[in-house]
Amino acid sequence: MLSSLFTQLVGCRVPIQQAPMGTVSTAALAVAVADAGGVGTVTAIGLDARHLGELLEPMVGQTEGALSVNFLTSDVDREAVAVAAKHVRLVDFFWSDPDPSLIDVVHAAGALVNWQVGSIQEARVAVAAGCDVVTVQGIEAGAHVRGYDALLPLLSSAVEQLDIPVLAAGGIADGRGIAAVMAAGAAGARIGTRFIATDESGAHPLYKAAVVEASGADTQITDLFSVCPLCATVPRARVLDTAVEAVRALDGDAAGEVVSASGVVEVPKGSGMPPSAATRGHIEAMALYAGMGTSSIHDIIPATEVVDRLNTDAERLLRAWR
Repeated sequence: MLSSLFTQLVGCRVPIQQAPMGTVSTAALAVAVADAGGVGTVTAIGLDARHLGELLEPMVGQTEGALSVNFLTSDVDREAVAVAAKHVRLVDFFWSDPDPSLIDVVHAAGALVNWQVGSIQEARVAVAAGCDVVTVQGIEAGAHVRGYDALLPLLSSAVEQLDIPVLAAGGIADGRGIAAVMAAGAAGARIGTRFIATDESGAHPLYKAAVVEASGADTQITDLFSVCPLCATVPRARVLDTAVEAVRALDGDAAGEVVSASGVVEVPKGSGMPPSAATRGHIEAMALYAGMGTSSIHDIIPATEVVDRLNTDAERLLRAWR
């Protein structure tokens, strides 16, 4: 198994954090990643403290591995942050400026803080605010892209200037990508798109298939899927080219609907919500988030197998390079 400052700090066995991806990041996916030795992540968006606790309690009982909860935007329920910190090892923030008071809430409950950033300036602010881990996101990343720098130059600056573990995010979908960023000084990788194409993923089957079929050149950053809380500030997200073509051709104001026990909710055209298994309608015209690493994704397999493959391949390559 690979080890790093990140695995030592968080207590996981593999230097991989599964990125939060809204409804795609199911509890089952996070638990499977944690069982395999990585850090499994769920998002807290839309959940108050009580409902977040109800989500996390059974997850903690199902795995001895490392779990994380992600909070998005500056509109954060501090009580929910405290609940998350009492249940998981790592509390994760993105799409807002690093906030020392939130970090204090997490530390007071005994957990660690990871803040994902899009620039070296923001990374330095995160360290000064008291973060334990920083994730630098390059423009190769799928979904919401915060910065404007390619991953490797940004990672190089971060590793040189920061004195805490740095995770790399953006276009990493295989062991070669993990080995490359760790050889460049990263303490691990934060991976999203590869986990869309897993059995435990909550993504719609057509979404999973589209990710498998795409190549790295089949994605682009767009503002067409800007009906979401994150997009209210900066509407930039990387999606599959096919989604851009389909949403432009879509007539009407609705792309489909989500069906649940509590009712049916319309999915407006340009919604930033990725299609889940409970979504029906024009799936091809919805937010099919994907990073530039799709060329390395060839199958839909269990998440534990993904983690095992990534770790084994990265470890083999790093040994060969040495």
